[in-house]
Amino acid sequence: MPEVAPGTPVAPLPSSPLSCLSLLWRRVLFPGTATAASSLSWRALLLLLVLPAVLLYPCLAFPLFEPDEGRYAEIPREMLQRGEWVVPCLQGEPYLDKPPLFYWLVMLSYRAFGFHDWAARLVPALAVHGCVLLTYLLGRRGLGERAAFWGAGTLAVAPAFAGMGRLLLLDGVLTFAMTLALLALLEALRGERLRWGWWLLAAAACGLGVLTKGPVALLLLAPPAWAYRHLTASPWRLGRGALAAFLGVVLAVALPWFVAVCVRLPAFASYFLWHHNVVRFLQPFDHVRPLWFYVPVLLFGLLPATLLLVPFGRFLLSGDESAARRRPPELGFLLLAGGWCVLFFSASGSKLPTYVLPAFPPLALAFGQFLTARGWDRRRWSLALGGAAFGLMALAHLVVLPWYAGQRAPMGRPDEVRALCGDRGVPVICFPRSCDSVSFYLGRDDVRSFREKQMVLLLEALHERPRTVVLCTHRHTLTGLRAALPADLRVVREVHFGLSEGLTERLRGAMGETVLGLCDVVVIERIE
Repeated sequence: MPEVAPGTPVAPLPSSPLSCLSLLWRRVLFPGTATAASSLSWRALLLLLVLPAVLLYPCLAFPLFEPDEGRYAEIPREMLQRGEWVVPCLQGEPYLDKPPLFYWLVMLSYRAFGFHDWAARLVPALAVHGCVLLTYLLGRRGLGERAAFWGAGTLAVAPAFAGMGRLLLLDGVLTFAMTLALLALLEALRGERLRWGWWLLAAAACGLGVLTKGPVALLLLAPPAWAYRHLTASPWRLGRGALAAFLGVVLAVALPWFVAVCVRLPAFASYFLWHHNVVRFLQPFDHVRPLWFYVPVLLFGLLPATLLLVPFGRFLLSGDESAARRRPPELGFLLLAGGWCVLFFSASGSKLPTYVLPAFPPLALAFGQFLTARGWDRRRWSLALGGAAFGLMALAHLVVLPWYAGQRAPMGRPDEVRALCGDRGVPVICFPRSCDSVSFYLGRDDVRSFREKQMVLLLEALHERPRTVVLCTHRHTLTGLRAALPADLRVVREVHFGLSEGLTERLRGAMGETVLGLCDVVVIERIE
């Protein structure tokens, strides 16, 4: 053991588990120094403007999928036609499951371009493209230009991110808000003092996230920020004034709408905040999935990056000094943010693949740092792999997805649906699930829905009018409905909306028996 010179200060031993983790974090895992903010590469920016645009914008006009796309296209259509900007409504009734920012953005798109499926999908497509640009523009400040470019490129060709995020769902817009909030928060915290401009920008972006999907935005942001501050042993203190300012900005952005809707509908607070946030997390009532559900989502969704998962893990755990110097604290923050998002939604009993989309930008940016640290960003095979991923994504987006939607979406055969449901004098009923895309394309907000346990109410509704169109949204619905009809109700016409007869048996089996969201349309008449 080397001798210690007299008078040499000795570092105090860690006094708590958190201090031990902090020492491990700073001395072993992420001992590198931050990269100085690098200049903008206009060539890289041009590529990130053009290549994602090729994947996202030429293919927005395929039929809406059920149930989410139909619902999120119809709600803003009804709101815009009613001139309603406070209370979301679906089929003429309040729909209080989500806050309104996403609906507002789609309403603005409708106002500019009209009621089209592509106009609705333009909003999430812009959000996905915006995430790619934010990953590059803000990521280069802490990790350097090349790491940010490769991180943004990884994100642009990630199948789950580009494929799911561009669909008409709230998660793409939430991911944009959280990406801006996380990267702005990193800029605010990583200096020798709090950078107030970035701090308040992060708060405003977090407020937009709350206005998109609720308090989950704060829950995704606060834990990684707290962990980063303590693990890096920041020398300056984050005071109560800064925290109050952050929360004040979040409330200033989100609270006015929450107050306005509670004034109009007092039951909203308990229904949304308690039922759709706390109860759904702790005692899920739909989309119940196992704890490991997001493992295959991430492994497939971040291809081709996950092909290098093993060397990435070795890079993070390597004790080699040259590798350690290339692991700055900013890399640790990105892994904290992405990992916490995955862990949080894995702990929830209610899971959908799109929930973890906010984890993709920080994880992709961390992967970009790994590529440049190893020097693999300059290898020909990296460019070839990225080009192949882009080609496959272009094929999937421009060819496969529109064809698939034509087979599986309810309005894949629009002329037949319009002929059956276009007469406003004939009521339309969905059973046993809603089919809101039909309402959107036909411009109808009078379509009623009944569940299986509401069969008595359904039969009463069928007796009210001499003729009713029923959209059967499950493959066994028509059989059960026929058995339940009394003698004075009869089916006078039925149209099966199954897959095309020209498909091979193997392909038909892989895609499913019948159309997703609409299986049969029947006309039922009351016998006088």
